[in-house]
Amino acid sequence: MYNILVVDDEPLICKGLAGLLTSSGLAIDGITTAYSGQEALDYIRMGDIDLLVTDIQMGEMNGIELMQQAKIVKPWVQTIIISAHETFQYAQRALQLGAKDYLIKPLNSEQFLDSVRSVLLKMDRPAPQVEPFLMADNERFRMEEPPSERIERLNERLSMEPDPSAAAGPDESELGLVGPYFAVIKMKLGLTEDRSASFSSHDINLIQYAALNIAKELLEQEPHTLVFYSPERDVNIILQWSEQEMEENASGKIHHLEMIGRSLHHHVELHLKRGCTVGISQILRGREFLSVLSRQADKAMLWSEQLHDFHVFYYGDFNWHNYAQETSQEVLSSQSNRIVENTRQYIDEHYRQKGLTIHDVAKSNHVSPNYLSYLFKKYTGSSLWEYVVKLRMEESRALILNTDLRRYEIAERVGYESPEHFSKIFKKYYGVSPSELKK
Repeated sequence: MYNILVVDDEPLICKGLAGLLTSSGLAIDGITTAYSGQEALDYIRMGDIDLLVTDIQMGEMNGIELMQQAKIVKPWVQTIIISAHETFQYAQRALQLGAKDYLIKPLNSEQFLDSVRSVLLKMDRPAPQVEPFLMADNERFRMEEPPSERIERLNERLSMEPDPSAAAGPDESELGLVGPYFAVIKMKLGLTEDRSASFSSHDINLIQYAALNIAKELLEQEPHTLVFYSPERDVNIILQWSEQEMEENASGKIHHLEMIGRSLHHHVELHLKRGCTVGISQILRGREFLSVLSRQADKAMLWSEQLHDFHVFYYGDFNWHNYAQETSQEVLSSQSNRIVENTRQYIDEHYRQKGLTIHDVAKSNHVSPNYLSYLFKKYTGSSLWEYVVKLRMEESRALILNTDLRRYEIAERVGYESPEHFSKIFKKYYGVSPSELKK
């Protein structure tokens, strides 16, 4: 059973789509409607949403921005975009972010339900089996592996010393190294963490092959992305962008890499029942720096030795000068505590800000949203957004009980863009509406 969130700034469209879904006979547990991107984000942060159906044009936050923010919070949420305009730029960006469909208004009821049904069926596919007796001739693993010579040459590029003066070789285009901007993601499977499980070399090869398939499928919408085995048969990924792509959205690329890393970890754990560690490099310009990016991804994963309950590591989140001197657990804890306290202070000062996002809070601390969310939960026991909502709700409750301010004025003061949005969150939090509390 699945939970679906329908988002459109026209309430009639929201209610119409919700009605279609309710009477569709699909395996739907709950349907939530939201009339703005910010309202939708609250539901995604606070609940279990499996499928997001969102309009493109919605005032302050459009559907693409909502999808980007949703992917930061929960990368595995699937998305269907609906739009009144058949705009190529929007459609291209939506598909790059992993949208499963792009539907044009006015919607055809049958087409809409077919699209939802298709997404839910894919989400409901059984996990790939990795036992030897089930893997023989299994059609799910027909994907052809790249030629071994090409893999060797790509791995050589990741291990070569950088030489800025070296010209591009004649085989660069044949290898698929287009660039000029590159990043490297590495995924190591946890095949030895469960000592009760004994895998033969054949079993291990099958699990590694399944992981490669998962990575290729997740990244099939990423242009010019190369996915291949490392010499140890872990998974290496080279992502690349043109000058124009970097100009269009340079600031969002790191968060996009992090979203890919979290998706990889989530799907490997879900489908293969194995843990994995993901290391993410920074972004550099030039093929000659591929080995630098490769070492960054390796170094990022070293932090798993100290952060055992964290799995996706971005190189830029950590103090490498200290780590080179064998940073102790005490030093790491001190740094983490400082980040959390700075975060708490920032939220205390900005929770009334409309449109506040985890991205904004993370930027103020110069760390990624993923790492900040992990640290905040680890050191405070609550998620970052639960803390934001707590402050907003406590202040709004005090204003309701102690002032004569109207609902829309209170909503405005505590950071909600509409009184309806505020009332929904208030009732979810306290179990009564603002007007019932006032009485």
